[in-house]
This record gives sequence, structure tokens and C-alpha cells, in this order.
Amino acid sequence: MFEKVGRDLVWRFRIGPITVALNPATLGTALGVSLVLVFLALWLRRALPKDPEAPPPRRLVPLIFLVDFVENQVLSGTNEKLRRSLLPIIATLFLFVLGCNLSSILPIPGMVAPTQDLNVTLGLALLVYLLTHVYGMRTKGISRHLRGYLEPIPVMLPMNLIGDIGRTLSHGFRLFGNILGGAIMTTVASPVMVEVLLRLLGPILAVPAIPIIGIGVTFFLNGFFGIFYGVIQALVFTLLAAVYIQAAAE
Repeated sequence: MFEKVGRDLVWRFRIGPITVALNPATLGTALGVSLVLVFLALWLRRALPKDPEAPPPRRLVPLIFLVDFVENQVLSGTNEKLRRSLLPIIATLFLFVLGCNLSSILPIPGMVAPTQDLNVTLGLALLVYLLTHVYGMRTKGISRHLRGYLEPIPVMLPMNLIGDIGRTLSHGFRLFGNILGGAIMTTVASPVMVEVLLRLLGPILAVPAIPIIGIGVTFFLNGFFGIFYGVIQALVFTLLAAVYIQAAAE
């Protein structure tokens, strides 16, 4: 069934004793971002030259820049084997979070950034947490990786576990809070800025020029909180994910 919760439409259904709640707007936007990334990957794959010595076409320039940035900046300081293994995961995570953050600026009714939903950001943080254990066990072995929770002394086991949980929660809450805060700031500040500008400039502006103020303010706030802030938060989330995985693996 569907029900209104605030301004969000929530779809609830039961799977045995468990009640599952889904937000159609969040789910649809996240799936849309995923499909765009899949089609973009297939489109770029078709442009890969068969000859490795041939110069790459123009459409591959952004992809080359992304790979070089992730490999030499985000994953710098790791050994070559780990860097090659993490490169596809970290690059995909960055593109997905970036696409979710930027989706809020699209003029599509009902579209919201999936990263404004705490379920999405905590899900991504849990994914990173699982990857830290996977890479930690793969590189150090299961027993050695698990013994790390007993260091420096066994009595520190509860504190190390609490630290793991707190790190994962803060990883998800940081992205959620920053993106949601940016959306709230845009919603709250936009009418205030328009009102102030109209009081200051209204008497000297022609009537047709007044609506331009509202459009300009909305465009500026969306550009700052949507594009600039969205890129920064995607980069921060990805950098932290890379640091956590590297720390567990090395």
C-alpha cells in the first residue's frame, strides 16, 4: 500500500514477518543514476581502440582523467596490486555518489537526491564497511585480520568494535547531513534572498526584470549546493572509503 509520510510517498509491503518500506522517488532516482552509468560505460567501451598503441578518441578523455585522478590521488600510497584491485570499485562508488548528489538539480518534478535519504547513505557506508573486511581478510588472512581487534591488548576488543560501528555511522551520516543540509538551505534561503534583492533593486528595475532575480538566485544556490557541494561531498565520501579499505588491507 501507499501512504503519505510528510511530503514523501512511501510504499510498504510485507515479506513474512518483516515490513519493508520503500520511497519510490529515491528508489527511482537511484535506479536512474545506475542505468545512466551503465549506458555511459557501454558507450565508452565501444570507443576503446583495439590497438593499445593507438591514440584514444576524444570521448575517452574524461574517463582517462577520472582513472588517473583516482589512481594517483585517491589511491596514492598503496601498493600496485591493491591499487589496481580497488580502482574500479572506488571509481564506480565516486560516480554513483556524484550522480545521486547532482540529480537534485535536474528540473524534473518529484526528483530528489537519493543521498538525502539516510537509508541510502548508511547502505553505502555498510558496503564500504564490508569491503574493509573483505580486503583485510584477503590480504592478511582471516585469523590475522580478526586478531587486529585484540590489539594492542585483548581488553580493547569492545572499544575496537565500537570504533568500527561509530566510523561506519559517521561515514553515512556525514554524507546524508551535508546533502540534506544543502537542500534545506536552498529551500529556505532562496525566498529570503529573493525578497531582499527585490526590496533593494525592485524600485530601480523594470517589472519584466523582477522574475529574473528569482531565477538567478535559484540558479546560484542550486549551482553551489547542488554542483559544487555535491562534487565535494562525493569526493570526501570516496576518499574516506579508500582510506578505510587501505587501512584494513595494509
